[in-house]
Parts: sequence; structure tokens; C-alpha cells
Amino acid sequence: MKILVIEDNESVCAMIEMFFLKEGMEGEFVNDGLKGYEAYKRGNWDLMIVDWMLPGMDGVSLCRKVRQEGSEIPIIMLTAKDSESDQVLGLEMGADDYVTKPFSPLTLMARIKAVTRRYHKQDNSDVGTSRLKINKDTREVSLDGKPVTNLTPKEFDLLLLFVQHPRQVFTREQLLERVWGYQYYGDERTVDVHIKRLRKKLGSVDQPFFHTVWGVGYKFDESVDVHEG
Repeated sequence: MKILVIEDNESVCAMIEMFFLKEGMEGEFVNDGLKGYEAYKRGNWDLMIVDWMLPGMDGVSLCRKVRQEGSEIPIIMLTAKDSESDQVLGLEMGADDYVTKPFSPLTLMARIKAVTRRYHKQDNSDVGTSRLKINKDTREVSLDGKPVTNLTPKEFDLLLLFVQHPRQVFTREQLLERVWGYQYYGDERTVDVHIKRLRKKLGSVDQPFFHTVWGVGYKFDESVDVHEG
């Protein structure tokens, strides 16, 4: 399990790191909120542990930003704030659980296991809609029960993102970051080309699937509305 820990207290980090070594977990430690967000974007993490009070960007803002981007990564928040209103705020911003300081490593480990179990229980390799079915593990796609075998890797990744977030509007910049990678600086027309190809391979005049939201970007919607784009 790869865990990103964003915490500026060195003693807390040392305690967590020792426990991770004992439990056979892999952890990366960052002491700044902005740097932590950059580390989150670069890596493929199983879970994040985020301190409430951080330099650069506080933990609540970081959590909110991650959730606004559509990420479902499990997040545990560390906080010295023990009031009910503070705890509710953290959960409303997208944290899955919180641990109040000071805490024991055993308490943190129990929360990690509980959150991980919930996510594994929810996880399903198959996602889709009434017409499209996608298997994330085998990277297989079917439309109306018939296999779609002519998608490129990036077309598959783009389709998966849209199907996982139906009717959510994405800007071209967001799609470049989410599908091509945070450090990708390609022309935004790359997105237009891939959308055009997906429309041709999957949609039709009466059922385009991918709709242009003028001045913003694109959204995926199975509802028939040929006037949207």
C-alpha cells in the first residue's frame, strides 16, 4: 500500500514512518500543503493522510481541491481540533475519516484499515451506463453488448473518465491533466481530436454521447440532445 502523508510535524512523521515500516507499508512524507498537492498529482496513491494545519495550503482546502477534481482517493485527516463543527467541516470537504491529535499508531492503523475496507467494498472493476460497459482491469469496452476493439489507450482512458463522471463538465485543461498527466503541456486541440474520434467510434448523429459545452469543454451524457454539440 502506497500512502502519501502531508504533515509538517517532524515527530508525528517519524512515528508514522516507523509504524509503516513495521506494517510493510510504503509512505512518502511532505511537510507543505502545496507540495503535497503536487506529490498527489504525480503519484498513484492508495490513500492520503493530511494534516489540518499546513503551510502553503491547509488540509481542508487541499482535500476540497482533490475532491473537486473528481478523485475518490481515501483521505484521513489529522487534526488537533476536536470540536464537532470542525470535524463535520473536514468530512464535508471530502475527508473519509479523521484522527484527533495526539493519537497512537494503533489508532491510525485501525482507521486506515477501516477506510480501505470501505473503498474495497465499493470498488468494482466494471463500470458503465445502460449502453456502455467498461472493465477497468481488462480494459475491455462493449457498446449495446458488442465489443469495441478499436480504441487507443488514451481513448480508453478518456472514455473511462467520462463514464465515471456522467454529465460532469470538464475543461480541456482538466482532461489533459487527468488523462495525459499533470506535466503534459500539449496543445488543447489534442483533446478535441480524441473526442472527435470517440464520437465517430461510439456515437451517432442521434446519440453523440460526448457533448460540447460551448465556452467550457465537454461532458458525457447518454440522453439524446443533438443540439448540444
